[in-house]
Amino acid sequence: MLFRPKFLASAALLSFSANFAHADAHANVTSETIVASVDGSNITLGQIVMLRSQLPEQYQQLPDDVIFNGLVEQLVNQQLLGNSLDVEPKRISIAISNEVRSMRASEVVNTFTSAPVSDTDLQAAFDTQFSDIEAEAEYNASHILVETEEEAVEIKAMIDDGADFAETAIEKSTGPSGPAGGDLGWFGPGMMVPAFEEAVLLLEANAVSAPVQTQFGWHIVKLNEVRVTPRPTLDDLRAELTASIQQQGLDALIMTLTESANITLPEEGQFDFSLIQNLQLLED
Repeated sequence: MLFRPKFLASAALLSFSANFAHADAHANVTSETIVASVDGSNITLGQIVMLRSQLPEQYQQLPDDVIFNGLVEQLVNQQLLGNSLDVEPKRISIAISNEVRSMRASEVVNTFTSAPVSDTDLQAAFDTQFSDIEAEAEYNASHILVETEEEAVEIKAMIDDGADFAETAIEKSTGPSGPAGGDLGWFGPGMMVPAFEEAVLLLEANAVSAPVQTQFGWHIVKLNEVRVTPRPTLDDLRAELTASIQQQGLDALIMTLTESANITLPEEGQFDFSLIQNLQLLED
């Protein structure tokens, strides 16, 4: 994008404004101030500023003079190449119309995404969506999974006799958590199959269940720890609620505009959907 090799350019084709190059810092410049010119086609300060704002972050860290000179060179080279185009393909005007439509719509979207949302509206949205949410328990458990009830009963007896649960899981468990000592990590209600969850809910911390059958086999379950997830606060959800309110405003605007607009849509069967792959249409 930046600092491309220089193309052959005659000095007669390219002229820089000496007044701009040495302009006083307090000079009265605008977006229309001419920075360079190629065969009468002007390159303006506004064009440079816009391009600079769109550069990837790594380029924006460069000194201003390096960026400025690189962008001027890039635009001059583009203008030279563009001037050499004898016939402008139809796809250029199509692409421009798409880009203009997108940019105009983006300006409207930005008014919603940048507009502040009042604390009153945030509180109302929070109360509507989250006032009924209660603090929820989460469980940390381990298990040993085997194929038969007989194996499960035997392993439960081993644990009751003092065998280390994690070491036994490494040795006996057929589940993917076996190599980790049967550790399943943290999970909340509804994340495990019902029979397994019911067994967990009946246990106290560090207790081990009797054999439990699920569609995966037979489990010996150990409850390691229980914690309560605090109820979310307005500050926790401020960004999420703000985005939601802004999106609702945008959706309402689109609905209002749709209702008042004269919109014609393609009828079913009117177009062959495969036509969207026909690049030749951009050349006709």
